[in-house]
Amino acid sequence: MRWVFVAVLLGVACGAVATGVRVGVRESGVLRELVEAGDPVWMDLVIRDDPRALRGVVGKPPTYIVAVDLKGVRAEGEPGVRLSARALVLGSDRGWLGLLPGQRVTATGKLLPPRGGDLRAVVASVRGAPVLVGRASWAQRAAGTLRTGLQRACKPLPDLPGGLLPGLVVGDTSRLDPALEEDFRMTGMTHLNAVSGANVAIVLGVVLFAVRRTRAGPVVTALICAVTLVGFVILARPSPSVVRAAAMGAIGLIGLASGRRRVALPALAAGVAVLVLVDPELASDIGFALSVLATSGLLLLAPVWRDGLRARGWPPGAAEALAVPAAAQVACGPVVAGLSGTISIVAIPANLLAVPAIAPATLLGVTAAVISPVWPTGAEFAAWLGHWPAQWLVLVATYGARVPAGALPWPGGLTGALLLAVITVGLLFATRRPLIRKLVTVVALGGVLGALPVRLLASGWPPPGWLVVACAVGQGDAVVLPAGAGRAVVVDAGPEPNAVDHCLRRLGVRQVVLFVVSHFHVDHIGGVAGVFRGRDVRAVVGPDWPDPPAGRAAVADAAGRVVVRAVGPGWAYEIGNLRLTVLGPVEPLRGTNSDPNNNSLVVRAEVDGRTVLLPGDAETEEQEDMLAHLGAGAIRADVLKVAHHGSSYQSPRFLDEIRPSVALVSVGAGNDYGHPNGALVARLARGGARVMRTDQSGDLAAVATGRGLAVVARGDPPAP
Repeated sequence: MRWVFVAVLLGVACGAVATGVRVGVRESGVLRELVEAGDPVWMDLVIRDDPRALRGVVGKPPTYIVAVDLKGVRAEGEPGVRLSARALVLGSDRGWLGLLPGQRVTATGKLLPPRGGDLRAVVASVRGAPVLVGRASWAQRAAGTLRTGLQRACKPLPDLPGGLLPGLVVGDTSRLDPALEEDFRMTGMTHLNAVSGANVAIVLGVVLFAVRRTRAGPVVTALICAVTLVGFVILARPSPSVVRAAAMGAIGLIGLASGRRRVALPALAAGVAVLVLVDPELASDIGFALSVLATSGLLLLAPVWRDGLRARGWPPGAAEALAVPAAAQVACGPVVAGLSGTISIVAIPANLLAVPAIAPATLLGVTAAVISPVWPTGAEFAAWLGHWPAQWLVLVATYGARVPAGALPWPGGLTGALLLAVITVGLLFATRRPLIRKLVTVVALGGVLGALPVRLLASGWPPPGWLVVACAVGQGDAVVLPAGAGRAVVVDAGPEPNAVDHCLRRLGVRQVVLFVVSHFHVDHIGGVAGVFRGRDVRAVVGPDWPDPPAGRAAVADAAGRVVVRAVGPGWAYEIGNLRLTVLGPVEPLRGTNSDPNNNSLVVRAEVDGRTVLLPGDAETEEQEDMLAHLGAGAIRADVLKVAHHGSSYQSPRFLDEIRPSVALVSVGAGNDYGHPNGALVARLARGGARVMRTDQSGDLAAVATGRGLAVVARGDPPAP
């Protein structure tokens, strides 16, 4: 116990020193003065990791995020200063995207302070293109050639497996479909399309199997695996994330060379300590934590479980296939549960089903990359062979993500992670006794088998008799109206695809008979790809207003062959028990506070005899204009989707004349606009409406009951 205390104390001291050095650089006088001045400066930079594009406002170019080492800085008219500090570049020019880790560049931009808790010295905002200084290293150039060759070989393949294969082999997700990426996340298979310790373990595992067939000794085996490891690092590009993954893979080689598995655990601890001392930011890196935990699970749990299964008559291959994903999932479970607020019950089965396809897909993908510079046709053939196991992974992820009740709710944050960690450790120790092990197995199976039918048959969502659902999509709008079993009318799509896609999945919507765009601002159409994701969209309509043109173009691109029709007042649509009528804008409005908002389509829906008013982002001018031309009776409704997220730019008389029983506010938590306005919410409540907000209650459903209208909240608001 004394040595444990000494080790912890030593670790804290070393971590404090390493962190203090980084903070000292950040707080240095030179950088602080340049940040406070806000003037453009010249910078000498070394690229640390692959640049990535951050998707921004629809129609505008993305921002390129680049981790760099700041080697020098010079303000105009001042002498240059040499230093060594971590920094982050926010670039506007596409020239950043093709840079390689280790490459030296110069750029001119403004220095900004980092966010709280970030150990980087500064953030640099750069509008212009970087200027290359020299060439990248031979290893980076070789990696670039092989990665480009692999992408070229995968280009003729179908989109989903063709985009997955480079991610599976070298972590190149540039062509990976966003919907498929989300399915991998929901089924606990994300580790397959990002370079991590798991990728290294897959490659080394295949080599290890082949070498052991030759009956080579442990030292020879370790040397061959070491050469393979170096080659994989070159192929995957020796960026810091890849090097960290290789370090985790090298831990296993130490145990292999010594012939004693126990040696690997101290090596893992030493490796983690060294990496954290060299780069203190890893202490808060979730990817690094998951990589370490997965490696720990493979070292501590997988061999014991594998041997236990073999002792009970399991075939060696089946025992290994079950023990490895189960050990990794159990070890990473507390962190994943704390991050997501759920416990996945499909992750282990999905990873188990994926096991047979991983090795052939990886080997064939590596083969395609290696031979691509000298034999392009052979590389395409290898990629074609590799896309078949990749297609199996696509099917596993796609169907696994759609399993009802595939994720059970769990407390989120640190509390949830610690709670599951304590339970997991307790069960691991308790189940060493045969009687307790049998008892835990029976209770666990009984709980799962007993809970699943309840969640499947009476999941509570969507509630029976629902008339309209306001999806929790953050600071934006997405509204769903029922149009029959598995069918719906969707009005707006929110600011990003995943949120609206998840909402439609939860409602069981497989066909969108009509997609209505109230107006083309990004908070209403940024998620349009999520509406079309895996669904049959029959028709799309929107306002006859040209601005903003980028938003209109984005909807047209997502719609593809489905023509986006412009509709106006009087246009109607009917299907089953649902009827829609467009009320406004009665006439085009110009010169208002916001012309796109004040030319929003205002839609009145009738669902099973109840009325729902959807005014988009209509503000005071459009609301008053509708009252003047249509009268109060035309806008009266049982349910109101409050306009413009509860903005104060609304007509009090318009709100009073609607007389809703239920008012739903679609708004994002912690937004910068002050939405919803307190006085407006109070006015609705005084008028007799029950006011509910998506930022507080998640998805909201207005429901018709025998006694009138009710509101059912799903209770899962998105994180701010």
